[in-house]
Amino acid sequence: MAKTYPDYALKSGWNALLPARPPHDSLRERLAADVVIIGAGYTGLACARRWHELDPNARIVIIDASEIGEGNPGRNSGFLLEIALAEDADPSNTARMEACNQLTRQAMQSIVHDLEASGQSIDLQRVGTYRTAAGSSGLRSLRNYQAFLETAGLPYRTLDRRQLQEELGTGFYQAGLYSPDCYLAQPAALIRALAKCLPEAITVYENTPAVGIESSAQGWRISTPHGNIDCQQLVLANNSFARNLGVARSRLAAVFTYAGITDPLPQQLLASLGSNQNWGVLPTHRLGSTLRRTADGRLLVRSLHDYEQEGDANKIERLLRDRLTRRFPQLQDVGFSHIWGGAVGFTYNGGMVWGEIEPGLFASCGCNGGGTVKGTLLGSLLAEQANGNDVSSDSALFGSASWMPPEPFRWTGFQMSSVWQSWRGRHEL
Repeated sequence: MAKTYPDYALKSGWNALLPARPPHDSLRERLAADVVIIGAGYTGLACARRWHELDPNARIVIIDASEIGEGNPGRNSGFLLEIALAEDADPSNTARMEACNQLTRQAMQSIVHDLEASGQSIDLQRVGTYRTAAGSSGLRSLRNYQAFLETAGLPYRTLDRRQLQEELGTGFYQAGLYSPDCYLAQPAALIRALAKCLPEAITVYENTPAVGIESSAQGWRISTPHGNIDCQQLVLANNSFARNLGVARSRLAAVFTYAGITDPLPQQLLASLGSNQNWGVLPTHRLGSTLRRTADGRLLVRSLHDYEQEGDANKIERLLRDRLTRRFPQLQDVGFSHIWGGAVGFTYNGGMVWGEIEPGLFASCGCNGGGTVKGTLLGSLLAEQANGNDVSSDSALFGSASWMPPEPFRWTGFQMSSVWQSWRGRHEL
């Protein structure tokens, strides 16, 4: 039986860099609530916060299978984009893109506002992001993204190989674009902070996986290993794992990606890594490698893809080191302090599984790798919809997930597509 929750062998490197925190209790009783949200990620927290604003008297309970910071929200690369991802940008439909970007900016500002209001201090900086290309396929994608930025009237600057070498310390790329519309964060610290500043009326249970859901006289019943909850309304904000609870099985898949991060580098190596001391690089090809240099002098690389299961740690480390040293040969003798993976909720056409699935059952799943800001937005919109507000014009901007074939055809299709896309984007790996 497929697991209804993530259970990673590799611990989150971001979370390991932070001081230990005492988790909330796990659920060990039967209880009742008005609203239960499965998943204490960006979507779930935003949904709970907005729901409380709309209905302060509602008893809202969030459950999460892991500890906050250790799950998927603390495993990403820490990019908080205010504009469309390169693969989502559509120069032929700028009105839709502009509307998406406006909503995304509002969601980003709500994150900033919540953090500022809480008085918590985390390393969240609007330093922008680079998109880079090493080969012909990447260059074509880069030109398409540049066309989108120009049509949308968004600021950017172009960089050639020499300029990228000066700023990032690598001559690996032929060309790049810099866009200021992105924040960088330590994602485990970010999700911890957002959870900590939830209203006190919202109850959180950690280490409490949902192992089953069923309709009941009260509305919905959620089963966990040591207790259950009856509620009137249920929200699934657990991404690809929602299908193992019976939702959107034909529209969601889990794709695992991996990251490695170094210890803070010595000054002599940092001096060879360009003039920019805090940056992020996103690939122009979907299967390309993501990189970051952190403010405390670490390098991170994120790459590789596995279908539906976590890969072998030794193989992951070897391939990630290859990705890093191809760009930075001077790091040949530098190892990773941590490697880890995370599951991305993947849909075939990039659309979402979103809205009221059955009476009283809501879902926001299928982030396709852009979950932090978009998840915050869609979680808030889901709370609006569940409380009777019409948000259809906003939610429709992000599309609906299309059908995918059943197994084993889905697995075969993924493998064939992965081989083809890896060959096309081989210079970006």
